[in-house]
Amino acid sequence: MCRLFALSSRDPVSPMRAIEALNVMKEGHDGSGVGLFLSDLGGPFGEMKDAPILSGIFTDEGLNCLDAYMGERGFVTRKTLVLEPRTKAPLGTPLRGTYMARAYEMPADLKAKSKAEQELAFMLMRVELRRMGEAAENIRVFSFWPDTIMIKEVGDPMAIGEYLGLDRPELDCRRILAQGRQNTNYAINLYACHPFFLQGVCTMTNGENTAFVPIREYLLSRGFPGYMGYQSDSEVFAHIMHYTINRLQFGIEYYKHIITPLSDTEMEAHADRALLARIKQTCRKLIIDGPNCVIGCLPDKTMFMVQDRKKLRPGVVGGKPGIFAFSSEICGLDAAIPDRDQNADFQPMHLDTAIVRPQCQEVTICNQLQSLPRPH
Repeated sequence: MCRLFALSSRDPVSPMRAIEALNVMKEGHDGSGVGLFLSDLGGPFGEMKDAPILSGIFTDEGLNCLDAYMGERGFVTRKTLVLEPRTKAPLGTPLRGTYMARAYEMPADLKAKSKAEQELAFMLMRVELRRMGEAAENIRVFSFWPDTIMIKEVGDPMAIGEYLGLDRPELDCRRILAQGRQNTNYAINLYACHPFFLQGVCTMTNGENTAFVPIREYLLSRGFPGYMGYQSDSEVFAHIMHYTINRLQFGIEYYKHIITPLSDTEMEAHADRALLARIKQTCRKLIIDGPNCVIGCLPDKTMFMVQDRKKLRPGVVGGKPGIFAFSSEICGLDAAIPDRDQNADFQPMHLDTAIVRPQCQEVTICNQLQSLPRPH
C-alpha cells in the first residue's frame, strides 16, 4: 500500500508541508521512497515561467554528458539549484550523485517556434536524455518542462526531506503532488516511482491496474514518443489523461468516461448517451481494472481526484479558500490544513471527479451521470 498527498495553494508553500502530511499517514505506507512534483513555483524559478527546467540526478560523468548535449543544442543555463545533502544518507538510500534542477534559456530558433513545437522539443529531449543515461545510470531525468521540478529517491519521506533540505525556499510552490512509497513489487527503479509526468500532465496512484498490459500496448501503438517507460502499471494513468486532453481534446470531465465508463444500463438515461457510447467503444482499450485512487495536476494547474468503479482505495479532499488538499487519509488533511471546515470535506465516490481549479476557491464535483460540456 502507499499513501498520496497533494496541495493546491494560492500562495507558495514548502514541499515539506506535503511530506509532513505523508508522515502522519505513515502506517499506510512502507516508507520505502518518496516522489515529488512541484509546479507553479515561487522564488527565483517563479520569475522565469517560460524557461524549461531539467530535474533529475546526475553523476559527474552524467553532468559532463548533459552539458555537452545541451550546449550542442544552444541551451544556456539561467539558474541551477543543487540539492546538497544536509545529513548522512538515510538507511537504504544509495549515494547517486548530484540532485539538480536547472533552468535553461532556449536557443533563438526554438523561441521563434510555436508553443506546441517547443513542448514537443522539451519532451523529445527528456526522452533522449533518459535513454542516454539508462545503461550507465549516470543520467536520471524526471522532467524537462517550464515551471516544474520533480524529485524522486529511495528512503523514508521525512528522512529524504531532511537529507536533501527540501525546506529550502527555492522549492516553494503552489502545486504539490507527493507519494510515499517506491514500487517494491519489482527491482527498485526510480522511473517506477510516482508521480508520473508528461508534457504538463502529472498523476500518482494508490492501487494496481490489472488492465495494464492492453492499455500499455494501445498507448505504444499511438506512435507518440512520450508514451514510453512503463516501469510501473500506474504510469498509464498519466498517459491516458495526456491522451484525453491532447489527442482527443476533451476536458477533465471526460477522463472518468474513458477509464471507467458507465454501464450500458447507466448510459441509457444519460443526456449524452450517443457520445458516451462512441467514446466507450473507441477508447475501450483504455478502460482500467483494479482498485485505484488517482490524484493529478493538469497543465493549467487544475488538480483532481478520481476513484475506480468500486472505490476500493481511500481518498478525501478538503481545505479553505486559498488552499486545498487531496489526501489518502483525513489525518493527512488535518496535518496540512487543520483550520478548515471539516464538515465540507468530500470523499469522491466511484462516479465522481473532485476538482480544484488554480484559483483555489472551492472543490467542484463532476459526476458521470451529469451532462457533459461539448469539447469542440
